[in-house]
Amino acid sequence: MKTADFPTGRHIPFVTSGAYPVRGGNRVAPLVDGTPAFRRICEAIEAARRSVWVTVAFLSADFEMPDGRGSLFDVLDRAVARGLAVYVIFWRNNPGSPFSETEVFSGFPHHHAMLAGRGSRFHARWDRPQKAYCHHQKSWIIDAGRPDEIAFVGGINLNTEAMAAPGHGGANHRQAHDIYLELEGPAAVDVIHNFVQRWNEASERRADDGQWGDGDDLPFPAEVGPIRGEAEVQVQRTVRAGVYSAEQPAPGGVRFPISGGELAIFDQYRQAIASARRSIYIENQALGSPEIVEDLHAALGRGVEVVCLVPADANGFMRESRRDPRTRPFYERLGALGASPAFTLVGIAAVGEDGVRRNVYVHAKAMLIDDAWATIGSCNIGARSFFGDTELNVSFRDPQVVRALRCELLAEHLSHDTSGLDDVAALRLYREIAQENLRRKSTGEPDWQGIAFALDPATYGA
Repeated sequence: MKTADFPTGRHIPFVTSGAYPVRGGNRVAPLVDGTPAFRRICEAIEAARRSVWVTVAFLSADFEMPDGRGSLFDVLDRAVARGLAVYVIFWRNNPGSPFSETEVFSGFPHHHAMLAGRGSRFHARWDRPQKAYCHHQKSWIIDAGRPDEIAFVGGINLNTEAMAAPGHGGANHRQAHDIYLELEGPAAVDVIHNFVQRWNEASERRADDGQWGDGDDLPFPAEVGPIRGEAEVQVQRTVRAGVYSAEQPAPGGVRFPISGGELAIFDQYRQAIASARRSIYIENQALGSPEIVEDLHAALGRGVEVVCLVPADANGFMRESRRDPRTRPFYERLGALGASPAFTLVGIAAVGEDGVRRNVYVHAKAMLIDDAWATIGSCNIGARSFFGDTELNVSFRDPQVVRALRCELLAEHLSHDTSGLDDVAALRLYREIAQENLRRKSTGEPDWQGIAFALDPATYGA
């Protein structure tokens, strides 16, 4: 199939409600699952010449990078020892939040003591979210301000279950399936702008325990990087109103006062689904938005093929909300998606070294439309991520990259090469294999094709 045969994706609009413009001339490279993603990020850090900037969401004490590189702090300390300027934004958990302190590096006394004991010399600031929300962005920026600057944006946490290889076989513990995106070109400036804004306005920066090192405020970027590829890209965020006040524009212009907040990711999901003509493929930790469920109903009514990959064991937020009588109408509409022969809800489960098949936790936050357009980032499909937590996604048009990503993901989940199929045929095959694997699961047959199996939308989360 020639490139000219691919849909262009021009029918899928970017948003006008976001802070950042659409920028052409980018190179985008999806990184599927934690081991390959963090290996590539570490390679970029090891090749860096000027700086490493990181936003951290969740971090567990036992996390280690691949190939014996050690902990996050080992990686950062080595970068400082090489003379790089290393800046890290952590977030500080609020009392009453649903998150455990063991998964958040909140900058408490024992955290500072650990850094002092290591002799760590990188610069860090802590940023407290509003109420019980979290700063959920995950990004890495290498050599900001250089022509060869690189940004990584995604959803992979710094914890042991995230360090998974594609296919997820051979592990006797819970694993997570997830995605990052590597970005080079003009749009990287917007990931940099986001970092500078967060660094300069980190809520705890003036507190005695709110900063590590003596890092000053950073200058906002003044220039857009050179063309590196063919992808059209828009960097999009969720930012609650009042979180930031700085209105220093990124090159090309921030289009509205940042202090007013930003809901660009929510807007983008709705516009993209409403524009889909052929196929929608979603991988997400949740499917908890009434608006998105209704948009999927509308897409199915237009004849669009839809596959949604979610955790087979629904996440805690969906399980809790399902027990609330007020959410019954939503779960009825979610269940009603299953009435369409073009809709498939799936989970994945892989066999460990002990021969036991275990559910793989889907932590990815990605959507592919019509084999031409995609979004990858930190944002879950639910009110918390769309309207509360601070999130960062990259949406892009690049049919060759999107199609290759679809083939890579389906090869992992189905053990089947779909490169000879178009997007609609590939998702129909996904449904057939997932339904057959569900049958085999129900009868105890050990041999599956791939790792995907169908779920019942009517009982999901129960």
